[in-house]
Amino acid sequence: MIKIILATSNPHKLEEINAINKNKNIIFDVVKGKFDPDETGKNFEENAEIKAKEAAKITKEYCLADDSGLCIDVLEGAPGIYSARYAATPEERINKVLKEVFGVPYDYRTAHFECCMVLTDKNGKVIHKETGKVFGYIDDRPKGKNGFGYDPIFLLPEYDKTMAELSEEEKNKISHRANALNPMLEWIEENL
Repeated sequence: MIKIILATSNPHKLEEINAINKNKNIIFDVVKGKFDPDETGKNFEENAEIKAKEAAKITKEYCLADDSGLCIDVLEGAPGIYSARYAATPEERINKVLKEVFGVPYDYRTAHFECCMVLTDKNGKVIHKETGKVFGYIDDRPKGKNGFGYDPIFLLPEYDKTMAELSEEEKNKISHRANALNPMLEWIEENL
């Protein structure tokens, strides 16, 4: 078994990654205690690298970090790397986005979730990176009870559902995190 530390204190990420990681020869755990490195990067990749290197410094293990967020075209990519800090609570973040796109025609509400993953060795050296995206639109109101973050307003036209209306299994097949994690898991199994 290959042990990898997730550079996060977010229990949702561990659950989601473990659900996608089924039937692999890899065990994930999280950094113990408070883990909140200063994310000073200018993009998702830089922030993921900061987190992975910091986790490796603490744990002396292989570390996988991701940074992800919602990018809305009409808002010039916002909230982007500030997705988790766009407002104080998840509900306030959703309401802020809805207010900012209010009156914008549906066809111009294009958006994507992006996830960048960075893997470091036990010394904190970057050894592999992957990026995953999923494309959709910003809906006019929240729908669905599953998922977290902006999932209730991220509409997937091919399903005619928001990400929060999908089952966990459906989401884990098509999400930005799955689109970055699956090739990362393959690389890990072949190379570590």
